Amino acid sequence: MKKLTLLLSNIILLGVGISKAQLIDEKDVTITMDLQPVLQLDMTTSDQIEFVFDDINDYYAGITRYAATILKVSSTVSWDLYAVGRSNGGNGPEFWDQQIDYGNNNANAIPDLPLSLLELRQTQPNTGDGAAVGTFSDYSQALSDVNTPSAGNSLYVNAGTNTPPSTNDKYIAGHAGTTGVAGDDFMPGGSYMTQNTVNSNYYYTIDYRILPGLPAIFPMAADADGATFEDIETVNGAGSYAEPGVYTMYVQYILLEDQ
Repeated sequence: MKKLTLLLSNIILLGVGISKAQLIDEKDVTITMDLQPVLQLDMTTSDQIEFVFDDINDYYAGITRYAATILKVSSTVSWDLYAVGRSNGGNGPEFWDQQIDYGNNNANAIPDLPLSLLELRQTQPNTGDGAAVGTFSDYSQALSDVNTPSAGNSLYVNAGTNTPPSTNDKYIAGHAGTTGVAGDDFMPGGSYMTQNTVNSNYYYTIDYRILPGLPAIFPMAADADGATFEDIETVNGAGSYAEPGVYTMYVQYILLEDQ
């Protein structure tokens, strides 16, 4: 039998390197951020602030409740802050509600006491009042005495409507209208939590005063822009005065986005 011999010579081995492709798997998630405007007014005050006039000196000099209300503002947008006097309307939307009548039947005794007889005083001037054109742009004036009646601190009243003060009226901070100057008629967004200096524009202390006078005509009562006095004698004639009794009203503080 013949043998078959296979001879392999000059064998060349060729090595070819093959790199593997990198595998990637990607997925995305969409994040949505909704920045809602926030206006926050924190108020610290008694539920009820009382003025009891049972001494002749109090009638003449008035009674002041110092730092009776503290207002703290936080806002993400430009804002204005104002106060307005309100009642339940028993004697009309611009007058105090008479709860008790002490029985004075004199025709000159008037039960319609204007809401504007209440005076406010704020701790620092309104720095955002650039649009103001009235005599008094805020409640930062010193309280005047009975011999020199002033409308500088008389409370804004809007006849029971939701109408904000005009450029003629008082704001605590900011103001109505525009002047074309950035920041000139409003307060910028911020918070009392970060702007906590003594004169912060986000922190206000409010004093209240009522001065009946002798006779009790409430000489400081005036209309919204301080141009016309609303004391009882001016409105109802010489010899008129406030009817003795118990009266109530409330002050509403309104924080709103500047427009």
